[in-house]
Amino acid sequence: MSKLSPALKAAINAPFARRGPVPASKNIAAVYLAIQREASSHSLGVFPWLALTTAATMTANSPASLTLLHDLPWPNPHLRLGLKTISFNGIPRALNQLVHLRSAIPAEIAAQLPTTPTRTLTPESIEQVQPRARALWNSIYDPHSDKLVDKLEAAHPDLPVHILSNHYGTLLSDFPGANNPAVGRVLTSLVAIACLRAQPGEGGEEVGESEKWLGGEEGNLWALGVVDRVVQAITGEGGSFATYDKAKL
Repeated sequence: MSKLSPALKAAINAPFARRGPVPASKNIAAVYLAIQREASSHSLGVFPWLALTTAATMTANSPASLTLLHDLPWPNPHLRLGLKTISFNGIPRALNQLVHLRSAIPAEIAAQLPTTPTRTLTPESIEQVQPRARALWNSIYDPHSDKLVDKLEAAHPDLPVHILSNHYGTLLSDFPGANNPAVGRVLTSLVAIACLRAQPGEGGEEVGESEKWLGGEEGNLWALGVVDRVVQAITGEGGSFATYDKAKL
């Protein structure tokens, strides 16, 4: 790679350009702990609130805060959850933060992480992509799923191909197999809601018996409030992306 000239470096790093990663605020760990206590009081368990806080933190572009969230004493599905944010935040933001998080994981824990890809397409698995993509798409958008595909196709003929095959079929849905840890439909929806809210944007569905509260209006308001509190604590303001109009998962 050729070296950048001083003038080009200055232009790239101009103060009015898009800002880089946001440092962790002094109170973000306390915010995470408060959210955990609230989730526990509603018998939500760990993973729903971790999905919300992980996605909100990554959207707020704060790798240091993500590391703090990972270091706190609860299960760590952050890498799996973070991968899903690619569909809503784009590759660069997800890439930079997952690389930062992976480098911050202690060696003894990192040694236990899987190193084999679980989403590699094979002649056998590629046949399952479209049915899996349409099943997830239909579960979200029915009875308007076909009309939405037509709208995407009208905008660009390759748009539904890319969205369904590369996002819904191979990233947002879970690959089958005993060795493929599932994030699941509910947590994926929470990731989507958090990303779009934190950008900000618009973001569930009925959940398990112990999580029905989250599927109601009070739970929905709490989930949106969780995202707002995380983004506010990290950035001191609203979302860091432009608004996405009527986006949904």
